[in-house]
Amino acid sequence: MGIWDKIKGELIDIIEWLDSSQDTMVYRFERYGNEIKHGAKLVVREGQAAVFVNEGKLADTFEPGTYSLETKNLPILATLMGWKYGFESPFKAEVYFVNTRRFTDLKWGTKNPIMLRDAEFGPTRLRAFGTYEIRVKEPGAFIREVVGTDGHFTKDGITDQLRNMIVSRFTDILGESRIPVLDLAANYDELGNFVTTRLQPEFEKYGIAVTKLLVENISLPPEVEKVLDKRTSMGVIGNLQQYTQFQAAEALEKAAENPAGMAAGGMGMGMGFAMANQMGQAMAPQAGGAVPPPLPTAVQYYAAINNQQAGPFDAGTLQRKIQAGEIARDTLVWKQGLAEWTAAGQLEDLERMFPATPPPLPPQ
Repeated sequence: MGIWDKIKGELIDIIEWLDSSQDTMVYRFERYGNEIKHGAKLVVREGQAAVFVNEGKLADTFEPGTYSLETKNLPILATLMGWKYGFESPFKAEVYFVNTRRFTDLKWGTKNPIMLRDAEFGPTRLRAFGTYEIRVKEPGAFIREVVGTDGHFTKDGITDQLRNMIVSRFTDILGESRIPVLDLAANYDELGNFVTTRLQPEFEKYGIAVTKLLVENISLPPEVEKVLDKRTSMGVIGNLQQYTQFQAAEALEKAAENPAGMAAGGMGMGMGFAMANQMGQAMAPQAGGAVPPPLPTAVQYYAAINNQQAGPFDAGTLQRKIQAGEIARDTLVWKQGLAEWTAAGQLEDLERMFPATPPPLPPQ
């Protein structure tokens, strides 16, 4: 056997990649000297693409299928290497296999709280997190813009950058939406779809497509959630006096089940009478009749000043702005209960704040 036959026998006949991992995005097919036989078989499986690189330049890209590597199948590489009349000898080229399947269950989330202004809670902080899916859409662009010469590129090499882009766009969209905090849960799908649309052009620069983005949770700080839980509990209790009477009745029933404990000595009896007296007071209707309702909250107004929303303003502040000429009769305003923005002079409660306009003079 001649030396050429020995070298020829060591060259690769079949070029393929069997991926057993779940995180590899690009794999460079390794072999000695990057030499490939003329007529070698290239096997590209579903969910893969093969990219040939010659001296740092992207050449031919192959979709799923089996190919015999000849001049007609390598038009770009043949041009780069100057094969005018075909070739029969081995040639050198790097082969990168790109995983084009979907990479699912990738995590995103805010490292720091998002500062927002809420109509009900005022300035508040929110945290958000969720998952997203990506896949390589343009293998050549992905190798050129992201992978470079990395022979084994995993999703961990880019997920940090993608997560930062998602959080940045999500924060911007959430601030612009002005959705009340208590209504965010009803808009998770809409927020996810809108963020995906905004991110698509930026991801395409890297040869990547976002196939899905999910918002799993948007939460308030723990301290605020505790206060909100107390507020919810008060709403569930309803009538506080009736709830106190119910609690007192249960306590009295439990005391009656253990008379020995209540009668153990004069001190125990005295404590029993004191407890019974407190229960009686709790169960008796309060003097003066029913408890008056809480004071009504002041009406808050929003105004369109210099083509921008301003407010909210109470009635006193609004009157001062009218006197200062910042708000006129035709200035659009809105308050709770109005279906749409309305001219200030058309609202009965605001019309009287404007100076009276005398009627036209009678005809001579």
